[in-house]
Amino acid sequence: MGGRTDLFPAIEAAQSGMLPLDGGHVMYWEEAGSPNGLPVLFLHGGPGAGCTPAYRRFFDPAAYRILLFDQRGAGRSTPGAETQSNTTQHLIRDIETLRRHLSVDRWLVFGGSWGSTLALAYGEAHPERCLGFVLRGIFLGRRAEIDWFLHGMGTFFPEAHRAFLAPIPPEERDNGLLAAYRRRLMDPDPRVHLPAARAWSRYESACSALRPGPIDTAAVAGDRAALSLARLEAHYFTNGLFLRDDQLLDDLHRVEGLPATIVQGRYDVVCPIATADELARAWPGADYVPVPEAGHSAMEFGIRSALVTATERMKYRLAAMV
Repeated sequence: MGGRTDLFPAIEAAQSGMLPLDGGHVMYWEEAGSPNGLPVLFLHGGPGAGCTPAYRRFFDPAAYRILLFDQRGAGRSTPGAETQSNTTQHLIRDIETLRRHLSVDRWLVFGGSWGSTLALAYGEAHPERCLGFVLRGIFLGRRAEIDWFLHGMGTFFPEAHRAFLAPIPPEERDNGLLAAYRRRLMDPDPRVHLPAARAWSRYESACSALRPGPIDTAAVAGDRAALSLARLEAHYFTNGLFLRDDQLLDDLHRVEGLPATIVQGRYDVVCPIATADELARAWPGADYVPVPEAGHSAMEFGIRSALVTATERMKYRLAAMV
């Protein structure tokens, strides 16, 4: 049972659409796999990163009804990189809008990095709609975690951190690096916001893998993707992810009876393992899988292997629940 340990073959979306939301936003969504399978919702990272076809491959297409969407301002959702009417609470409502649109009663919720934050926030708001959770690269959205992203990652990646600081004059850094970046990222002039977006995205990419490949994925992702990632992350970070500092741990009792797997790279510098360890200790029923020789990226072999193993086990465990 659950013997597969790497990604499933690439598949195409069976259907997709654009779903109108409030505030002028329109959500891109797609469905793949078995239309009668176990529903699973994929929540991408960022905020602002969007989905890619590779994310369909964590799930057995013969067993799962695979549902993905681009969050407000991200990916193919419109308008791109938009911060107005864009909060965690909006995204939770959007997930419910999509669930009703697709006639899903309950689903397995799968999310990594910011996607783990949103998965917990959604689950704690709507536990009756969740079958369980597969979470990776745990980020609880607390101020200390945001400060670590802005400053602490430089302890391990000093070259990347120097490049991250370079667009901001020293006198502005002293008054708040995040505020200085946000001013530039929100500026309507591409000559101002694009250099900041590129620097922010490259910094995150450089710190994401234990063994980076030869291609800088952020550098080749394109300016539109870089802007949505950087602008929305700065927007959410400035507002404390629109969560109380310990909200996700304080409200964990709402979901602690549901099956969960927590996958965490031992050497994840973007979202250090101490946070995942804290969540696992607060959630006694969760399966906790620290992955040796892995960083933050979901596509590192050890991480993707653990995630596929988790979804394989969940399809058997949850079969009787739907």
